[in-house]
Amino acid sequence: MVGSRPDIGIGQHGFVERHGLHTDEQREAAAAVDEMIDVHDLRTIRVVVVDQHGVPRTKWLTADAFRAALHNGVDFSGAIYSLDTANAVFTPAFAAGGGFGIPEFTGFPDLVVVPDPATFRVLPWADRTAWVLCDPYFASGAPVPLDARHLLRRHLSAAKELGYDYLTGLEVEFYIVGRGAGPIDTTQMPARAPDVTSIEPGYQFLGEYRQAQLEPLLSALRDALLDVGLPLRTIENEWGPGQIELSFGPLPGIGSADAMVLLRAVAKEICHSRGLLASFMCWPALPNFFPSGWHLHQSLLDGAGVNVFAADDDPLSSVGRAYAAGLLEHARAMTLLGTPTINGLRRFRPYSFAPDRVTWGLENRGTLLRVQGSPGDSSSHLELRTGEPAANPYLYLASSLAAGLDGIRNDLKPPPMVEADPYAVDTVALPHTMDEAVTAFEASDFLRRELGEPLTRYLAMMKRSELGRFTEAVGEPGEAVTSWEMDEYFETY
Repeated sequence: MVGSRPDIGIGQHGFVERHGLHTDEQREAAAAVDEMIDVHDLRTIRVVVVDQHGVPRTKWLTADAFRAALHNGVDFSGAIYSLDTANAVFTPAFAAGGGFGIPEFTGFPDLVVVPDPATFRVLPWADRTAWVLCDPYFASGAPVPLDARHLLRRHLSAAKELGYDYLTGLEVEFYIVGRGAGPIDTTQMPARAPDVTSIEPGYQFLGEYRQAQLEPLLSALRDALLDVGLPLRTIENEWGPGQIELSFGPLPGIGSADAMVLLRAVAKEICHSRGLLASFMCWPALPNFFPSGWHLHQSLLDGAGVNVFAADDDPLSSVGRAYAAGLLEHARAMTLLGTPTINGLRRFRPYSFAPDRVTWGLENRGTLLRVQGSPGDSSSHLELRTGEPAANPYLYLASSLAAGLDGIRNDLKPPPMVEADPYAVDTVALPHTMDEAVTAFEASDFLRRELGEPLTRYLAMMKRSELGRFTEAVGEPGEAVTSWEMDEYFETY
């Protein structure tokens, strides 16, 4: 039975029920999970918490311990929130409030993380093992205000109050590289980076022959993604050697954010098992590598499940236009949440197929916001093109939804669409450096309200610390990707 061993020293006895932390749907899912543990003879369940960087942190539990955790939660070190992207403590150690002004974080305490049984997945390639996402709470039962999964849920509830459900689809680029296979140009390689090389002897955008050379690997990745229930649609060979793009069918609510976490985990594990490395760093300092992006496709559904962005006489409805106006209005301030690394901000340059200014257009791949659809098209939607594949998915989705809903609430009107060259339009530029991105983020009263003061202050502090370490090591950023960036991001993401 579910939680048949609630008293074996896991978490706080009865924590989930006492604080009402599972919905009816989650309780039903927990009952199904209990059966799956027996059917698959599961011995290990990986409980996963997604940190502030979007990086999964984990403990592995036995089946009995996990059954107890469904009632009690699991103790988990709160020290993860003090770590930067180099895994070093960036806050004053043992300062009051954890160094970022939240009293419960004083002294590096444990949190209680609660498994979300709706995310439970059996991993067919791992020995009798399953995977599940968790939500972190303080011992009092209060949600951790730095947790972005809680934040996204809050904005999904706000959309629901307006009569809408959020629908999003993933389009993600990343690199697969070999380890220690042959000579490469190492002039920009850092001392600590792995010895890597391209997995392709040559490359060609959408080249059928080149992609077919990767068939055994891509088939293994395909099977793994489908086996864990992700709605994979397409696999493409992109501009760079070993650069792959995956697209997925739309998912409601929190689904695409959870899927992004699982996608990155699956890709890394499948590649590692074959002596390869999957990196979601935006722009590795390797020969002929191009930047990778994460394009977020999004629309809203009404209570009947009808797409409210669709219109009979226009590619985008008036609701869709107001939503687009909100995204454009807050685009500069939101940049830090969709592109949170010094490396990722480099891709915002003219004629890069990434946006460099605040524009939108119909089927235009150079704009910040691309309208996809036509009059009478029930699938009309918006494609936000600012994200990098290393983004925290919950922050990326939550900020997008909040901005779009702000446009709807205030009936905002977007500027005219770009008709031709988006890089020639005289309009507001996106931040191109971390200093610009953090400054724009801190200046936004809207984001401070929507994220909350503790999270806003914390993210700005963390990113200014990251910028300080970069400046101390490198100085002012130049045009070329630096070895510092490779050390910082290449394997972390």
